[in-house]
Amino acid sequence: MPLSEHEQKLLEQLEKQLHEDDPKFASSMGSDPGRSWSTRHLVIGVLGALAGILLLLLGVSLQLILVGVLGFVVMGAGVYYATMRSSSGKAKSGNAARKSGKPRSSFMSNLEQRWDERHRGDS
Repeated sequence: MPLSEHEQKLLEQLEKQLHEDDPKFASSMGSDPGRSWSTRHLVIGVLGALAGILLLLLGVSLQLILVGVLGFVVMGAGVYYATMRSSSGKAKSGNAARKSGKPRSSFMSNLEQRWDERHRGDS
C-alpha cells in the first residue's frame, strides 16, 4: 500500500531531520550511493562458504577436529566476504556534516509533538 502525500512529506522531513541531528547514524542506516553490492564479492564469498562447508563435513567424517574448525572458519569468512559492500568513494565524516546549531533533542521533541497532535485529533 503506497504512502499518501502527507505521509511521504512527513517521512522526508523526519529523514532530513535525522540527517541533521545524527548524520553518522543516518548514513549507517541508509543506503549510501557510494557503496554497492559487488557480484564478485558475492560469488567469491559463496564459493568460500561452500568450501568451508565441505571442509567442515570432511573434518566431521574423518573425525579431525582441526579440519572441522578450519572449515567452520572458512565458511564464516566466505559469508562475511559475500555480504561486504564495495566502496567506490570515501564517506563524509560525521562531524563535518553536522553544522546546524539545533540541539539533539529537537528530533525527539518534534516526534513527541506530532504524536500528541495525532492523538488529540483521534479523540
